[in-house]
Amino acid sequence: MALFNQHVKAKKFLGQHFLKDLQIAKDIADALSIDPPQRKIIEVGPGMGVLTQYLIEKPFDLKVVELDRDSVAYLKEHFPALEGRIIEGDFLKLPLNELLDEHGGVIGNFPYNISSQILFHCLDYKEHVLEIVGMFQKEVAERIAAPHGKKDYGIISVLLQTYYKTEYLFTVHEHVFNPPPKVKSAVVRLTRKEDVQLPVDYSFFRNVVKTAFNQRRKTLRNALKPILMGVSLDHPFMDLRAEQLSVDDFAQLALFIHDQQK
Repeated sequence: MALFNQHVKAKKFLGQHFLKDLQIAKDIADALSIDPPQRKIIEVGPGMGVLTQYLIEKPFDLKVVELDRDSVAYLKEHFPALEGRIIEGDFLKLPLNELLDEHGGVIGNFPYNISSQILFHCLDYKEHVLEIVGMFQKEVAERIAAPHGKKDYGIISVLLQTYYKTEYLFTVHEHVFNPPPKVKSAVVRLTRKEDVQLPVDYSFFRNVVKTAFNQRRKTLRNALKPILMGVSLDHPFMDLRAEQLSVDDFAQLALFIHDQQK
């Protein structure tokens, strides 16, 4: 514990916040399914192994990805079970198709400054990421799980909910971290839906969604102008704003635009 505290004090200068409530760490680990057994799991940013200690007890084929050299050294010293399972590098640059199969999972107390990027990276490999469990800044967690019609509903809501069932599991308060952050956190679980068939290519769909929300206060008739060249505006959705459309509505809209551009 003395070494742990010494490491925490050193890392405070880097602006990191360490989870000290072990029950919450266990709850996060338990939120990840173990079906099927021996599934491949990647933990992002294990730090000093607060979450890792519960993951290594489960029947997972676990690998951890850590960019910080000091944390890697700490993990190697204090978690001999991770021998050969530590990937020292940037998760956002990893080819997840080479590390996971179709039953793979990603878990972590995600660094808040790149948490959205982590999710978009998982989306790029959605065929291999069956499940995601993570701790996020509370506002980001609320956006992930927000239904259409709510102010928190946005690009990340639509793209994730297209392929994943999203669940806001529980809120995590500031006092369980050392040092306490200025924001609350929350844990979210995403479980991949079966047999999702978009009527258009994912990259086209993603472009429609991003363009629609880039000027979210405008009606889609105006917000989508950058991609509506030569497209008929005679569609009932055009007089709505992006936040009013469900995931299925966006799929229909993307198909309409795609067909009009042929």
